[in-house]
Amino acid sequence: MAPSMTREAYHSLPDENGDSTVSFQMQARTIEKEADEAAAETERSVTNKEEYMTGFKLGLILVSVTIVCFLMMLDMSILATAIPYITDDFHSLLDVGWYGSAYQLACAALQPLTGKVYTHLSSKWSFLAFFLLFEVGSAICGAAVSSSMLIIGRAVAGLGGSGLMNGGLTILSSSVPPHRQPALLGIMMALGYLGIALGPLIGGALTQYVSWRWCFYINLPVGGVVAILLLMLNVPDQVVKPGWRKVLGSSLSHFDLIGFSIFAPAAAMFFLALQYGGNQYPWKSATVIGLFCGAAVTFVLFFEWERRQGDDAMIPFSMVRNRIVWSSSLTMFFFSGSVFITGYYLPIYFQAVLGATPIMSGVDILPNILTQMVMTMVAGRLLERFGYYLPFILICGVLNAVASGLLTLLSPTTSTGRWVGYQIILGVGRGMGLTMPILAIQNILPKPQIPVAMSVLVFTQNLGGAIFVAFAQAIFTNSLRQTIPKAVPSVSPDAIIAAGPNNMRNLVPADRLENLLGAYSTSIDHVFFLGLGIAVAALLISSMMGWKDIRKKDGMNESTDRQS
Repeated sequence: MAPSMTREAYHSLPDENGDSTVSFQMQARTIEKEADEAAAETERSVTNKEEYMTGFKLGLILVSVTIVCFLMMLDMSILATAIPYITDDFHSLLDVGWYGSAYQLACAALQPLTGKVYTHLSSKWSFLAFFLLFEVGSAICGAAVSSSMLIIGRAVAGLGGSGLMNGGLTILSSSVPPHRQPALLGIMMALGYLGIALGPLIGGALTQYVSWRWCFYINLPVGGVVAILLLMLNVPDQVVKPGWRKVLGSSLSHFDLIGFSIFAPAAAMFFLALQYGGNQYPWKSATVIGLFCGAAVTFVLFFEWERRQGDDAMIPFSMVRNRIVWSSSLTMFFFSGSVFITGYYLPIYFQAVLGATPIMSGVDILPNILTQMVMTMVAGRLLERFGYYLPFILICGVLNAVASGLLTLLSPTTSTGRWVGYQIILGVGRGMGLTMPILAIQNILPKPQIPVAMSVLVFTQNLGGAIFVAFAQAIFTNSLRQTIPKAVPSVSPDAIIAAGPNNMRNLVPADRLENLLGAYSTSIDHVFFLGLGIAVAALLISSMMGWKDIRKKDGMNESTDRQS
């Protein structure tokens, strides 16, 4: 139906002199343009609605991205089990730090750029390309004939891993309407995090009965299944995208490669400083201080460049200034630090203080992991019903802080019931809020901005883990150096630290073992005090995320924002 004529248009009908003809024509063109835009918007809305995945195809999408998430989490935890066997084969004890940091450095340097990749190129093919890199890196690690080759493989895997979590979240958000995302995202994240719990179990079995190389080779057949599934599916994109040749032909403007070339060395220097500090070099050494200073200067240049680029920047400031975006990212930054500290030091407590084997320590953390899995899925369902994510993230923050405080009470005599109960509280809290920052950002930003926002969120998550694990390591080693001389004066603290949690018992007489375990437990408690502080910070920041109703009402995705 033709658009109706406005009152102003009628008043502009030509008089006998015809003076108003131009005005009438301009009004008519404006009305016609507005009608065309409204029709196009309606058509786009219908098209997007029809492109959402359902039924069996949606199930295959969910299975594929969940398996990839699982493999990434498994890769994080399985390496610790393989390292003793790798160092025995390659006689490379001094390279141990690089096995983890090579992956982390490569992943951190490329991560913000992945947002631009998913914004301008096909989500399906971009995801497969990153996954191929991850698989190639795993193959190199499995076939490594030297420590250097293994480190290169870890770096290649890190380049691939940089785009997997962001890609999985982007694909999921474009495959289902917003009101269905909480439950499906909960399933994806919950089953993905199962990889952390199963890492020591699978790694222990593979290294004991087959070879440490299968800790990396295991990614290949499973990854092959994922690739076949995705190749069979037509994965929808957030928006219609031009061909890759057209995009790459103007790569400088699309991808902000200059910004990336400034950011990558800044991130590399920063993560190297975190890796070196307290390990290869003292924190006060010229090497560590120089790396931190170089990173700071380069980051200043990067931020100035991004400011000048405006909306074309790799990380647009206009997007980051959105309250929900920065508060969600900071919440994930602190929340991730809390998760990583618990993930690293609870197994150390079980192995060093309680005498559990690496495999059994993986079993001992199941109360946390399994509870977290269940509550993540439950929270997703509840969010679909009640709509507002802020209550869930606040409950998460409170329970996470309470449980982190309870973990500081762990000692050599803590009963099984207590440490199981502490972990259940921790798992319930984290499960309630694990996906909420992701959902908050996905429901506040326009679809074209979601890939970039997800890359920022994933980067802050990894950054929080790296920074706070480095702080925790410094606190732990410094505490051991202070407590061990008082508990066991005849043994060097450095010898205890070098022996690790599984072998340190062999260095002390039986009558001094109880003292050593007390010193070790006290040092772990000091780390958990850091976790408590981080958990409180996450709670305070999360309160700024605001209110948004993501429920579907009257056939529309109606949402409301309230300033808190």
